[in-house]
Amino acid sequence: MRIAFGLIRADAGELMIRGKRVQLASPADAIAAGIGMVHQQFSLVAAMTVAENVALGGKGRLDIDAVSRTIAELGERTGLTLDPRARVADLGSADRQKLEIMRTLAHDAHTIILDEPTAVLTPTDVTELFTQLRAFAASGGTVILITHKLRDALAYADDVTVLRHGRTVLTGRMSEASAHSLTTAMIGSTSQTSDGSSTTVDTVDRPAHPAVATISQVVIDLHDPGAQPVSLQIERGEIVGIAALEGKAAGLLRMLAGRLVPDTGMVSIPEHVGFVPENRQEEAIIPDFTLTENLALKDAGVRSGKFDWYDFHTRATTVIAEFDVKVDSSESTARLLSGGNQQRFVLGRELSENPPLLVLENPTQGLDVKAAAAIHFRVREAATRGTAVAFYSSDLDELAELSSRVVVMRRSGMVVCAPDREVIGRLLLETELSAVHG
Repeated sequence: MRIAFGLIRADAGELMIRGKRVQLASPADAIAAGIGMVHQQFSLVAAMTVAENVALGGKGRLDIDAVSRTIAELGERTGLTLDPRARVADLGSADRQKLEIMRTLAHDAHTIILDEPTAVLTPTDVTELFTQLRAFAASGGTVILITHKLRDALAYADDVTVLRHGRTVLTGRMSEASAHSLTTAMIGSTSQTSDGSSTTVDTVDRPAHPAVATISQVVIDLHDPGAQPVSLQIERGEIVGIAALEGKAAGLLRMLAGRLVPDTGMVSIPEHVGFVPENRQEEAIIPDFTLTENLALKDAGVRSGKFDWYDFHTRATTVIAEFDVKVDSSESTARLLSGGNQQRFVLGRELSENPPLLVLENPTQGLDVKAAAAIHFRVREAATRGTAVAFYSSDLDELAELSSRVVVMRRSGMVVCAPDREVIGRLLLETELSAVHG
């Protein structure tokens, strides 16, 4: 979709818009051609109002009254309504998502690309969002939805295309698809025995080591009345992979990282925990800070006393060298680094004091093969030294490759299985089918 929005050039093939071949050199070309994109991470200016954010990217002199009228017209046409005077900083996630779409439509887009638009929305907000998108489509617009959530795709899409490892593996009318056929296309075929039944879950035998982290009788999703309490122990030197439907692992990982306190049950974790969040731009680094300053952010909020900047500079330089971070020096800003180099730096910072527990959220998402392999090497190296590792990945191959054992999260609790891609996929398939059928 970045090709369709002019962010990157295609190496081959062609892009057709309404029957005409086009070449898009930039997002400005795409906007001029009637294409708008709403990225997964919000790109709004929090200090500005709704109207001011809608006006961004426009041409000519700023006329707030004219922008406000455009917002009102959009509301009448699509049901997307917001107060033009409201500050973005005061809006919730649902309204911010709504504003992203309004801003796209204000530039006369006839095709909207949405990247995981429901990731931060409640079920009620999701229903409202798709009602508005359906109204836009009914008026002649086109919506391209990128999602891992089969329930959303099955409920709202007219057509479906499944990509796996960058290749099209299924395309057709959604009316001819099912949760089973889509999940199988996404993860590959599930293993079956000679009698046609699915493979059983293996019990993973491993030597006993001291428990580094313990979760006991904790309900992860209090908003789900059917959710059952879960318990988990993570031992010294093991790598526990967490398999879950999109967004369902965040609560567990944040509890293990000490960022979230459960309302029920008990969580026991060590005093020092390394944590690499999924959104490194907003939660792991400050892009305009130097690497030395970003290293100093570790344990922010619990450290006291004066900063020893010479020590931070030395430690940042060591992390850069040991984790092969491609940058001029520790005084370079984090914004100058590629995604892979940012991730290596963050991981190096979190491992710099050999924490007993390391928690990772989708650690290689968006990284190329070389950068992902470097992250895997460092994680295994940390486990060899005795660090307990818990990580979530949306990539089943990564879970199978990196984990000592895998925990699959389900409404009925947790299921532990061997790090086998087919077994993990089958268990997730059963979880997805359960979600789809209520």
